[in-house]
Amino acid sequence: MAARAVIFGCGGTALSAAERAFFAEAEPWGFILFARNVESPAQLRRLTAELRASVGRDAPVLVDQEGGRVQRLRPPHWRDWLPVLDEATALPPERRARGLRLRARLIAAELRDAGIDVNCAPVLDLAGPGTHPVILNRCLGGDPAEVAALGRAIAEGLLAGGVLPVVKHMPGQGRATLDSHLALPEVTADREALEADFAPFRALADLPLAMTAHVVYRALDPARPATQSPAVVRLMREAIGFDGLLLTDDLSMKALAGDFGDRARASLAAGCDVVLHCNGDPDEMAAVAAAVPALTGRSAERAAAALALRRAPEGDTAALAAEYAALSSDPARVG
Repeated sequence: MAARAVIFGCGGTALSAAERAFFAEAEPWGFILFARNVESPAQLRRLTAELRASVGRDAPVLVDQEGGRVQRLRPPHWRDWLPVLDEATALPPERRARGLRLRARLIAAELRDAGIDVNCAPVLDLAGPGTHPVILNRCLGGDPAEVAALGRAIAEGLLAGGVLPVVKHMPGQGRATLDSHLALPEVTADREALEADFAPFRALADLPLAMTAHVVYRALDPARPATQSPAVVRLMREAIGFDGLLLTDDLSMKALAGDFGDRARASLAAGCDVVLHCNGDPDEMAAVAAAVPALTGRSAERAAAALALRRAPEGDTAALAAEYAALSSDPARVG
């Protein structure tokens, strides 16, 4: 059976018998991990191997390891990374791109060692005066050109470490003043003003994976969030130029309404390639699995092209860590 157009989370630090049986039948394209799934390096390697074994292939395993609050692997086993905006602003302008590339390469080394090969980063949303705190220090700044350059550096660092990047949250969530985990944000800026938000995504449109924003953009589609809007997804493909694999943000977030099957169907009908369900709830996952088809056609081609970019890490990690420590504003953090 072909993989289905879905990525699932799981409940704990090891798979239950019920989860193994469900994943074997549901055949998700990949998996995503959270803090509840992370205990130690050895445990995490076992879990990522279990996940892949449950579907009988080298499925991608994703995580959000941005740094700061959004960091699933933490001390004492993994480094404690600053929020990326704090790190970027602490580095002198001439060192920012190199410092963030090195940081991403070291994050990739930690993830790959644990069996994780996709990191949901970089965040390309523009920071502004109204940006909600849930997004703000996850941004790379407010200047589109600088955000694009620093986002490129992070993506290249991850790829050099054998980990695929996922740019987010397309087409730009920086203007949102609500937390989409809890409510549906609406952005009222006109189409011309939104061009600044699109610019970093356009500059990185060649990257293999992107994640949507659960945000209504009134100038683009006043009725539906981007994830479920054919008009906004078409803009991502045509005006922004992204032709990689388009993932939804988490279907469990309260920005979306309706039952989980409907959420999945609406997202795929809008043009997303793969839906993401994160919380591991078995009833919700069953509803999503019943609604999603096999990954076929152009979506399957995009998925294969993304996975083909996975490669062995480049460079000597110890030497790169030493260079990062020399650039870092707080060398003691990296040991």
